Amino acid sequence: MKINYNGTLLEADSTWLTTSNRAFKFGDGIFDLCKYSYEKILFWEEHYLRLMAGMRVLRMNIPMSFSMEFLEEEVLTLLKANGLEKSAAKVRISIFRKEGGTYTPDTNEIDYLIESEAISNPFYVLDTSAYEVELFKDFYVQPDLLATILHMNRAVNVLGSIFGQENEYQNCILLNSQKNIAGALDANLFVVQNKTLKTPPLTDGAVNGITRKVLLKALKKVSDYEVVETSISPFELQKADELFLTNSLIGIQPISKYRKKTYGADTAQSLIGKLNTIARFGM
Repeated sequence: MKINYNGTLLEADSTWLTTSNRAFKFGDGIFDLCKYSYEKILFWEEHYLRLMAGMRVLRMNIPMSFSMEFLEEEVLTLLKANGLEKSAAKVRISIFRKEGGTYTPDTNEIDYLIESEAISNPFYVLDTSAYEVELFKDFYVQPDLLATILHMNRAVNVLGSIFGQENEYQNCILLNSQKNIAGALDANLFVVQNKTLKTPPLTDGAVNGITRKVLLKALKKVSDYEVVETSISPFELQKADELFLTNSLIGIQPISKYRKKTYGADTAQSLIGKLNTIARFGM
């Protein structure tokens, strides 16, 4: 398999990372995960705009050449080189500041890396097998602008994943410093009660998830559900009818159990078709 490093195709096991790389030394970078299917990057405009927003938050210089069309072509070039242009694939785009400096960088210019990996399903499939979650309370998300972007300093997520693995949970719920829910380790959280869907707002530390954004936009156009972005207390989880997670790769993942409460997946089941339709044909 090949990678795309600054526009040059390299073997994935080639040496390109040095000990001066700022992503390695300081977590000084951002990334984005996209799904490629139906011979296109799903929700590409939203992913591109999130990348640009993240670069601005980290005060990186955005090259004049970094148009949406340019970056899309860089992804497609890599997919073709890896024989994935007709397949479903996961794409990761990493952007980090060029080498040099300590906490204060020598430059705000950037390097970029694009990776691709084949995945099995071109469309989103609802997995209704056992999926248990628990609160991760060792460390908290700070509800600020940094929490909304996919920066490379993911220590809380890594430690939460280890906690989940050690205790045989499929995922963990992250809390912010005000003890409200921010989301899951790798996804946004939705809480269903009657016909109301609640999800934490970005101001509570929720990641600005693409699938979250797409669902919020789509659901506000229909009368099936009342959709609310609001602070959610952990106590509300056991009162909910359903809980489900969303991200760009899984689409929608129902939660089957939190502590002693078990949940169905009727709402998630009704939404997965809508998400697939939007992914393929647009809003």
